[in-house]
Amino acid sequence: MRKLPIAAIAAIAALAALAALPLLTLAAAPRTVTLDVKNMTCELCPVTVRKSLEKVPGVSAVKVDFDGKTATVTYDPAKAQPDALTRATANAGYPSTLQK
Repeated sequence: MRKLPIAAIAAIAALAALAALPLLTLAAAPRTVTLDVKNMTCELCPVTVRKSLEKVPGVSAVKVDFDGKTATVTYDPAKAQPDALTRATANAGYPSTLQK
């Protein structure tokens, strides 16, 4: 087996790092939005809202506040958009809008 010179190893490592650079720039920073959620009337409603939002691809965290009638959602904007979040809650029977 022939050993590569250190300069060749360094060049290969540099090329590998440069090749990976575009992948890092494609990863979007997570975003967080708060939704005003309608029809939450019982203490089990937040569970349904949370589960509906967690099924949306790209969602990484959901916190539902029953008293405030809100859902705070953290998601990857490359995989999900706010309209997918509001559609998910509406499909579960809880229409929602983005809080301003």
